[in-house]
Amino acid sequence: MLLERFRIGLRRHRGPRRLADGGSPDFTTPVSCNAREGWRCDPEQVPGCLIVDDNASFLEAAVKLLEREGVTVSGVVSTSEEALRRTRDLRPDVVLVDITLGSESGFELARRLAETASGATVILISTHAESDYVDLIAESPAAGFVPKFELSADAIRRLASDPRGR
Repeated sequence: MLLERFRIGLRRHRGPRRLADGGSPDFTTPVSCNAREGWRCDPEQVPGCLIVDDNASFLEAAVKLLEREGVTVSGVVSTSEEALRRTRDLRPDVVLVDITLGSESGFELARRLAETASGATVILISTHAESDYVDLIAESPAAGFVPKFELSADAIRRLASDPRGR
């Protein structure tokens, strides 16, 4: 049920490419690439992702959705301290941070992640509308914001490659 809600308005994964002249698949392609036989995912387009959210059912649905679309989910955590530790250990390309982490602030976590100089792109997510937090999002070091119901590999790639539409 929850997973169905996240499918609304999502575009299909554009990572798979046809192998030229019946060539062989690239065996260094991440396991999460779900390209069919004779195709492969472009590793340059498959970001490693850490998801930070205190809602276990959302984490489960988001992992399934993103991996199906070709994103390598390297970990999921539910607190700021876990996020900082796992970002340091896993070195993900992208960290998806829920704006509201129980009693913790996703904005504060985004600031702390930016200070660690991990190189990870931070993307804020929430069930709330962007307009509810527009000033805080603009002031944060995050690359941008994606509503949870619009979460997709394309949204992540778009913000990771062109933060804030620049």
